[in-house]
Amino acid sequence: MWPFFHTSLRLLMLLYSCFSSTTSSSCRLQGRFDLNGMHKAGDVVLGGLFEIHFFSAFPDQSFTSEPQQPTCHGFDVIGFRQAQTMAFAIEEINRNTNLLHNVTLGYRLYDNCNKLGVGFRGALTLASGQEEQIILDETCAGSPPVLGIVGDSSSTRSIAISAVLGLYRVPMVSYFSTCSCLSNRQKFPSFFRTIPSDAFQVRAMIQILNHFGWTWAGLLVSGDDYGLHAARSFQSDLSLSGEGCLAYLEVLPWGNDPAEMRRIVDVMKKSTARVVIVFANEGHMINLMKEVVRQNVTGLQWMASEAWTAAPVLQTPQLMPYLGGTLGIAIRRGEIPGLRKFLLQIHPNLHNHSNSYGNNMVRFWEHTFQCRFPPPPAGWVESGGVICTGEEDLESEGTEFLDLSNLRAEYNVYKAVYALAYALDDMLQCTPGRGPFSGNSCTTLQTMEPWQLVYYLETVNFTTSFGDQVSFDENGDALPIYDIMNWLWLPDGRTKVQNVGEVKRSASKGEELTLFEDKIFWNFQSKKPPRSVCSESCPPGTRMMRMKGKPECCFDCIPCSEGKINSMECTSCPEDFWSSPQRDHCVPKKTEFLSYHEPLGICLTATSLLGTLICAAVLGIFIYYRKTPIVRANNSELSFQLLLSLKLCFLCSLLFIGRPRLWTCQMRHAAFGISFVLCVSCILVKTMVVLAVFKASKPGGGASLKWFGAVQQRGTVLLLTCIQAAICVVWIVSASPLPHKNTQYHSDKIVYECVVGSTVGFAVLLGYIGLLAILSFLLAFLARNLPDNFNEAKLITFSMLIFCAVWVAFVPAYISSPGKHADAVEVFAILASSFGLLVALFGPKCYIILLRPERNTKKAIMGRGVVKS
Repeated sequence: MWPFFHTSLRLLMLLYSCFSSTTSSSCRLQGRFDLNGMHKAGDVVLGGLFEIHFFSAFPDQSFTSEPQQPTCHGFDVIGFRQAQTMAFAIEEINRNTNLLHNVTLGYRLYDNCNKLGVGFRGALTLASGQEEQIILDETCAGSPPVLGIVGDSSSTRSIAISAVLGLYRVPMVSYFSTCSCLSNRQKFPSFFRTIPSDAFQVRAMIQILNHFGWTWAGLLVSGDDYGLHAARSFQSDLSLSGEGCLAYLEVLPWGNDPAEMRRIVDVMKKSTARVVIVFANEGHMINLMKEVVRQNVTGLQWMASEAWTAAPVLQTPQLMPYLGGTLGIAIRRGEIPGLRKFLLQIHPNLHNHSNSYGNNMVRFWEHTFQCRFPPPPAGWVESGGVICTGEEDLESEGTEFLDLSNLRAEYNVYKAVYALAYALDDMLQCTPGRGPFSGNSCTTLQTMEPWQLVYYLETVNFTTSFGDQVSFDENGDALPIYDIMNWLWLPDGRTKVQNVGEVKRSASKGEELTLFEDKIFWNFQSKKPPRSVCSESCPPGTRMMRMKGKPECCFDCIPCSEGKINSMECTSCPEDFWSSPQRDHCVPKKTEFLSYHEPLGICLTATSLLGTLICAAVLGIFIYYRKTPIVRANNSELSFQLLLSLKLCFLCSLLFIGRPRLWTCQMRHAAFGISFVLCVSCILVKTMVVLAVFKASKPGGGASLKWFGAVQQRGTVLLLTCIQAAICVVWIVSASPLPHKNTQYHSDKIVYECVVGSTVGFAVLLGYIGLLAILSFLLAFLARNLPDNFNEAKLITFSMLIFCAVWVAFVPAYISSPGKHADAVEVFAILASSFGLLVALFGPKCYIILLRPERNTKKAIMGRGVVKS
């Protein structure tokens, strides 16, 4: 592949002119690129692209003469120091006996003049060389002109250069190109960088926004690849996180258009966002700040991208009232031991082969000492100029060139050179037969090709002397780390850019943000972080409703409905909870059941216990007066059973009071049904006995009394009660009543109730009781006119009439009563029917026993024994 690349680039990109002869075919350069550069020979040569000049000028092309080369202007001391850092790193590696043993690195460094066209010329020259002539019948085998390139400093230039070099897998390690688009491995398969991409820079800024609760921020970006890709990353990451939004998205103009600047600053003034994020270079910021100062726009918290976060040109007394307190993302600052000593060795007289600095060195010297090497232009000395002697003291000048306190881009250059060196070292240490290439082969110093170095760059992993780990992920990006900078405005008017934290990603812990808030200078009267929200948080009990046509963090506050609390949306409380009166949190719902502690429950409980005590008192009276005629005449055994069953009826009502539980739900209806069947059975048997005795008093009727002896009476009561017990067992086994939390009656309450399980079972239970009661009523009604001074049948008739009336009224009242009121209705029905039976059956007897003893005689009871014909 490399011979083809070597030849095709010469033919297609460098405009070779080919011709044929009888002896050979060859190609020659049609023209050469006149590039500023520094060179040093070596066994392996690394290329570099740096910004040594700020500007370049292309002469007008008339197509009537040979095209002229562009000229570069405006010496960039920082870019020159970056180039010198690469030279220093290579010198250091060559002295290192543990790295690339017996291999000498060389370099070819070119000036891109901050222009895409010049940078592209330099990259093609590095990749293909500038030999005057190539013989085509040669094999073109051997090492390429350069094995890898360090650069470029601009995302736009790196995109263009990598798109071409990536076709041939020539590795390129950038130290300053941050566009996230360069992480696309399909478009840029051989691109690497030691600076984090803008995607991570954007995530770092979003972490800072979230840390201070800034949900409403302005975004300004430049109209190049750097700014536009940053804007897309910002919008994408914010929409994924859902934790903030941008006030506006504007593109800074390339030029100094006053109208455009006024429009942008006017938008900033009208916006409620107090935080402004700017992805642009310092040139754009200078033009922007002129308009900011003119309109006196203060009270903003600026957030700087790495492109201008440490720009000295912006740190002036005129701008600090506006830019003071700026928080910026800066690439990692490092330390490079020995670099200062190396830089002090630079001298314009060093023109030997190993240090061919050429015009760059002379221009650096002239720029630093504001002098001119002879011969100066005519009239230059007379106008006050100074001629360089070459003996000026670089250290005593105090130039920015020697200020190594803020090595950031230089540190990335240093890491990029070492990454290439470590990858080359790994490649040369390959064991034959265990190599990564076809047939498990390795490469040699004479046969190595750039694409082979790409393989080893992907797996390189080392630690710098400063303690930072360097490795590349699957996209060619290094482990990202940023310093967080703060512009401190000192009382004496000086400016200091200080480190107040860092954000980094590690393989084990992921992304981490560290901020030292006590060190941050806030350029506000409160000396505290500003609030930057589109809409203030909604008060308790309200929810956010997004404003039409505005970002999602702009909203109105709408009251929440009952049962919901405020959040980004009103959220319903869990099933057993309800919203507080302020609608700000959920509280347990109130529970409702027929309780022993509420007035209704207390009254019903007292009534139940009173009925039980009355039954006990009546039973005591009947036991005490058991030998009196009125007790003996009324079948004392059945009367005792009836009183005991009535006592059970009163007590079973207590099962309907209190929190429903499984056993109470199962027992309440079973106890109620069995107790009342026992009671009604006793009444039914008593009525049947009365009828049998009356019939036996007639001639020939004595035989009927044998069916109503004591045993038969007890057996009949037991049989009728067992039928009800069987109904209850079948009901509980097949569809058992269960406790239930009902929220249908009241949304803010939980009504505890017992569901009957089977409506059929409940209906059969009530129906059986009703059947016995009706039967008792009919028999008693037939016997109501029996000739007796104390007619038991009349009392039974009246008691059954009360009983049936109560339970007929119970059914519709029970169905229409919700929750605890249904239980209260049922308890009331139980107590009312029980008191009706107790009073109707035993009231007159107790009256005679206690108050009219003269009527408690056999003669008085049998006083009317003649039957009317």
